[in-house]
Amino acid sequence: MSDMLTVMGWPLIACLLLPGILVYLGLHIVRREVIFVDLALAQVATLGTCLALLLGHDAHDVQTYLWSFGFTLVGAALFALTRSKQRHQVPQEALIGIVYVVAAALGILLLSRSAEGNEELRRTLIGDVLLVTPREVVRTFAIYVAIGVVHFVCRKKFLMISFEPQRAIAEKVAVRRWDFLFYALFGLVVTSFVQIGGVLLVFSYLIVPAVCANYLGRKLGAMMAIGCMVSTVSSVMGLYAAYRFDFPTGAAIVCALGAALILVSISATLRNKERKI
Repeated sequence: MSDMLTVMGWPLIACLLLPGILVYLGLHIVRREVIFVDLALAQVATLGTCLALLLGHDAHDVQTYLWSFGFTLVGAALFALTRSKQRHQVPQEALIGIVYVVAAALGILLLSRSAEGNEELRRTLIGDVLLVTPREVVRTFAIYVAIGVVHFVCRKKFLMISFEPQRAIAEKVAVRRWDFLFYALFGLVVTSFVQIGGVLLVFSYLIVPAVCANYLGRKLGAMMAIGCMVSTVSSVMGLYAAYRFDFPTGAAIVCALGAALILVSISATLRNKERKI
């Protein structure tokens, strides 16, 4: 047990401390019905990282982080501008999917010019949670606390636009401006976590706990509690499986989250049947 804590100590702390804000943002994303926006922004952030690597920067230095965040801001502006108040011939989800595919293809093209392109591509997908350092955890947590403060201060506008969009339109809220701020902060969260966990883990932490929370809860507070519980239990189980069976850490956590979603969906289905009876 002590050996496991020695190896998995900081990865465990990272997976317990950091996903909380991802769960909260995931609730917004699910309610906005732009499920793949996080995957697209994560891939755009990764594209910035790929370019920085091609330019000779280290994967964890400041220049790489700034390149990644700069690309994410471009994506945030694009998604804010393409949000329509009315149903459009081309749904925003289609544009989000196109951004994801193009960013992924460009990343592959850039990494094909690198001597270690295949390894770097794998790292961008599943990350290196096992190699996370105390400095990275503390720095990322500090960033998340700052973003959480902004969300708390602006919570009325953010919650209205995500959960009551018609009311936001009726009250003439500057939706696109608030959307840009939301996606910019969202992009900062994604940029920070992609460097630790990779694209797949970011997507899973954002969406799976939020979907589980929507199955079982109705009020925001209850959904946050459910989402954090799912995230925590899945992280512990995934890290244990990775240590016990020598699995890739990020992939093990993603599979644990997937298993949690299956169990929650079965539970929700059975509960609904009992109510009908």
